[in-house]
Amino acid sequence: MSSDPMNKNLTRQAGAARPLDGVTVISLEHAIAAPFCTRQLADMGARVIKVERPGVGDFARKYDERVKGLASHFVWTNRSKESLTLNLKHPDAADILDQLLAQADVLVQNLAPGAAARLGLSFEALQEKNPRLIVCDISGYGEGGPYQDKKAYDLLIQSESGFLSVTGDPQSPAKAGCSISDIAAGMYAYSSILSALLLRERTGKGSRIDVSMLESTVEWMSFPLYYAFEGAAPPPRAGASHATIYPYGPFPVGDGSEVMLGLQNEREWAAFCTTVLQQSELAHDERFNSNSQRVANKETLRVLIVTAFASLSRKQLIERLEAAGIANASVNTMQDVWDHPQLAARKRWRTVDSSVGPLPAMIPPATNSAFQARMDKIPALGEHSSSLLTELGYTEQQIQAFTKEGVI
Repeated sequence: MSSDPMNKNLTRQAGAARPLDGVTVISLEHAIAAPFCTRQLADMGARVIKVERPGVGDFARKYDERVKGLASHFVWTNRSKESLTLNLKHPDAADILDQLLAQADVLVQNLAPGAAARLGLSFEALQEKNPRLIVCDISGYGEGGPYQDKKAYDLLIQSESGFLSVTGDPQSPAKAGCSISDIAAGMYAYSSILSALLLRERTGKGSRIDVSMLESTVEWMSFPLYYAFEGAAPPPRAGASHATIYPYGPFPVGDGSEVMLGLQNEREWAAFCTTVLQQSELAHDERFNSNSQRVANKETLRVLIVTAFASLSRKQLIERLEAAGIANASVNTMQDVWDHPQLAARKRWRTVDSSVGPLPAMIPPATNSAFQARMDKIPALGEHSSSLLTELGYTEQQIQAFTKEGVI
């Protein structure tokens, strides 16, 4: 047994009860927002049954083949789930789904607009059969309004929400490098389901959650929105730099690398001038003696900073920044992140099983001292269909017939 105190803590957690043990989630999900939500529910111990189309499955399974033949998005968002293939348009599928929902605590769906209601899966219809059921509907624009039936994907919502208008460089907008609108909606769905479970403990009744990708992303746009209040000019697109604080962003160093740094106040500005630039007189220069002035004169200031950094290596610059108490970071590649010493030191990586063998996965960011997050296998398409139907009471002959008839 290792003497590492972190390992001891993880050993104590092993086998401990998780907060969502005993909670069953049925998810009619595809792509990112709903799967990201339900994976986090599974992390906390929930049993998540992922309902997929026979032969095809969640279309995110085919986005790419970068993880030993599996899709990168799918690996990220689908561990610890059970996969049931079910043709929801087949008459025999309705009875199977009814039985699953009768035993479920939560239904999550991000089908096409209106599809769930047409299948009889609206909150109103389901509440009559199971008044304790929590229904979480995730869509691009939410129920009601002129955009209700409009198709929505992550990049489209980044555009619709105004995110693209403030992201990129002055010449052109740029999308985020990850699915931020899906992630935002998935996070709000996850936290809202937790709230709904708490509410049900008080009232004994389920409730409906309506999460839109647009509203989730617009919530995250609060600073640019208020900055542009009452028709004021929005924050300019500033590439990797901060739009309204300077110096704050990446700067080239003499050895050909880049360092990201950020100043927040006048005390840090004075320390930056004295210890990092070693030009203490700049701290009192009227062109730079407030953040507003530094922003207004940032092109002149950038030349001074880049010139000072040109004689330094990355290591030397970081040493000066640390001595001055200036926040800084490396401009890392994806491989740098896989190899990140902080993640390694904190033992943030685990191995999860999959149809192509063991794969690395990061422990959920919010670590609880009382339990370990669940990190089980990434399911193959329909891997659990037979076992789930057997659990519902179907015979082997019935299951074989379902397979032959395209029900599962």
